[in-house]
Amino acid sequence: MNPHDMEKRPGAHLVAEEFGVEDPWALSDDHPPRAPLHLIGRMVAEAARDVDELHGELTRAAQSAIKVLEPVGQGDSASMRGWHGILRTTGPQIELLAARRSAAYEQLTRAVSTYHRLLPESDERLSLAPEQAPVRDDEWAIADGRQLAALEAVETGVLRFHQSAVYGHTWLSDGDGNRPKVLAETAERLLADGLLEKDTSTSLYRPGQLLSLTPQGKQALQVSRATTPRVSAALSRSYPASAPGSSGSDPTPASPAGTTAKPSRSL
Repeated sequence: MNPHDMEKRPGAHLVAEEFGVEDPWALSDDHPPRAPLHLIGRMVAEAARDVDELHGELTRAAQSAIKVLEPVGQGDSASMRGWHGILRTTGPQIELLAARRSAAYEQLTRAVSTYHRLLPESDERLSLAPEQAPVRDDEWAIADGRQLAALEAVETGVLRFHQSAVYGHTWLSDGDGNRPKVLAETAERLLADGLLEKDTSTSLYRPGQLLSLTPQGKQALQVSRATTPRVSAALSRSYPASAPGSSGSDPTPASPAGTTAKPSRSL
């Protein structure tokens, strides 16, 4: 039986349903530090925590709005004269919290899916039926090492995102104004996934907006560096004639992930 109420802690509820653990942090604690399952387990636990916190904030905001709107439902509007909007800031706050909770839940489901793929029994499934994995239209943008290369390029702190004011197309530049090898489509995908963020204090057209790693992006970079050899080995068993890493155009070999402090487990 699931120990978590889905209406109160949907994040922890999902983790318990998927892995049968009461505490999401057990997914990382049961593995040595810097091991792939430890790193991904932390991502799952943090995402579950974020979902539950945002769900609680959204619930409280919605309850507050219900109290404000209750007199309207009863036909009592005499006390509302002079109000600058019935809900004031509560309405926009609810919309923002709902969007943030939705994004956090999507991040949680991605982390859960990745953890499943790294479990020991997943290697065989990967080699036997790689074609069964769901593929997005822009999956190519992060395939073949493009995600890792982009994350490492952004880590240097010089990559900027630009958009043409006339034609609307986008491109990237480095600190010297040159075009890097990282594709703009890859940066757009990572922005959509919440792994990158743009400095919106500067113009998108000139000088461009500096890209940086979000906390999820930093973890994804660590995980990519730690798991790339294992995933490559699994894929090589499926496609021995074209195993990843054999091409001369592959990105620079990843360096070992550094040790990071364990985040707060506050809920």
